[in-house]
Amino acid sequence: MKIVIINYGAGNIQSIKFAIKRLGFEAILSSDIDEIRSADKVIFPGVGEASSAMKKLRDSGLDKIIPALKQPVLGICLGMQLMCNSSEEGNTKGIGIFDVDVVKFNDTVKVPQIGWNQITNLKSKLFTDINEYEHIYLVHSFYAPVCNATIAACNYNISYSAALQKDNFYGTQFHPEKSSTVGQEILANFLKM
Repeated sequence: MKIVIINYGAGNIQSIKFAIKRLGFEAILSSDIDEIRSADKVIFPGVGEASSAMKKLRDSGLDKIIPALKQPVLGICLGMQLMCNSSEEGNTKGIGIFDVDVVKFNDTVKVPQIGWNQITNLKSKLFTDINEYEHIYLVHSFYAPVCNATIAACNYNISYSAALQKDNFYGTQFHPEKSSTVGQEILANFLKM
């Protein structure tokens, strides 16, 4: 199986690569369009600020390639947010795969949300054999509200999308590569698709 992690200069790529290795697979880090298109599975990571990350995607043409992919694609954290219509962070236009706008947590909660939270309302084969209220690890100040694409939710004073899905595209606000055994199982479920 050919697994490609998109390397566009805004990712937590090494920890994802190690998590995949623990599952018995090797992942290729690449920004090469042909390499990405030929993958069996594509992982779209992201750490950092939305507008600068989106600029890197536009400069490399990846903003046009990613939504055209036909294989399973998993966006993680900022990667998921960039797959949405827009983000309030830097007033950023996203790729538009998920029909939702990313917004900032309001002043009633401490931002960023850092640490463990529980996932609920699991609605996808991404969560095969995962129990409701399992703990996952998050670091974020912005979130996608609950919408038609929501396949898991978290609560941080409000309910928000912990994961999204549309067709072959999946996104997790949380970091499966940092979410212990549960995260490993979620990554394994993605690789089985």
